[in-house]
Amino acid sequence: MTDEQQPQPTTNNPTPPSTEGTETMILLPNGRRAKRQGQIETERAQNRGREDQTYTPVIIKRNDETVRHPDDTLERAIQEGLEQIKRPQVSLALSSIAGGLIVGFSALAVAVVTQATIPLHSPMLTRLATAVVYPVGFIVCIISGAQLFTEHTATAVYPVLDRQAKFWSLLRLWGIVILGNLIGATLIAALLTSASSVVQANEGILEMGHHLVHFERSELLISSVLAGWLMAQGAWLVLATPPDFSKVALIYIVTFIIGLGGFHHSIAGTAEICMAMFTSEDFTLSDTTRFVLLALLGNMIGGSVFVAILNYGHIRQTQSVED
Repeated sequence: MTDEQQPQPTTNNPTPPSTEGTETMILLPNGRRAKRQGQIETERAQNRGREDQTYTPVIIKRNDETVRHPDDTLERAIQEGLEQIKRPQVSLALSSIAGGLIVGFSALAVAVVTQATIPLHSPMLTRLATAVVYPVGFIVCIISGAQLFTEHTATAVYPVLDRQAKFWSLLRLWGIVILGNLIGATLIAALLTSASSVVQANEGILEMGHHLVHFERSELLISSVLAGWLMAQGAWLVLATPPDFSKVALIYIVTFIIGLGGFHHSIAGTAEICMAMFTSEDFTLSDTTRFVLLALLGNMIGGSVFVAILNYGHIRQTQSVED
């Protein structure tokens, strides 16, 4: 009988061998085999062994957290501030101009809604209606990544407090962003005023302007501090929240409160007061300058003191106690 005619050994055994007292191999997640008593290697385990030999194993971590730990948020804030401080001046200036232009659409929304609610003779209804539309420009500005002074009032302070950046670099950032925002806000005010026949909200613009200038200096300053506080707190909440739709909700909530309270935001307010100045001679350059300077100062105090310094101080103190 030739070799080709030799009977081949059968692989079918009607009686499976007993596994009692035998050691078999189990595939671990890292691709290695572990011995266990009384078990055989499943088909799935065999398939995973072949996959691990063919592909590079990776570990995927699922993140279920809806809010980051304060320590992680602070580190993100420091890194975000450093990125802004180290950003090229031209890029920073252009982004700031874009931010001022975009936020101006909040002024447009407020003017139109004010115009629509004036005949109702209900100041509180007007305030509520304008608060609903006030966040529009801020949402577009922040989500698009444009630079806004009140957003970076606090963010840029963190690396200075952490001694990773110099104070003069913070002043440089603020100076560029403020100038760019004011230029953008003035430009959008001029464009919107030029389209007044289309917008048809002159009465709303004048009413909006009176809200900005007919206050004592102390009242305007405190109102601006509150607005800066809320905006900087909104920036902190955005950093504390994973990237998803909830960021839009946070921005909306913060700016809605600013609109509801009638607080004064320096950049959006600049667009508003410039629209009023371009529309009526009742508003002078002196009125505009007075508002802008007080609003900038108040927003700076609110964001830097009530958010940046307080957040940095209590989180760093907690870390030192834990260490």
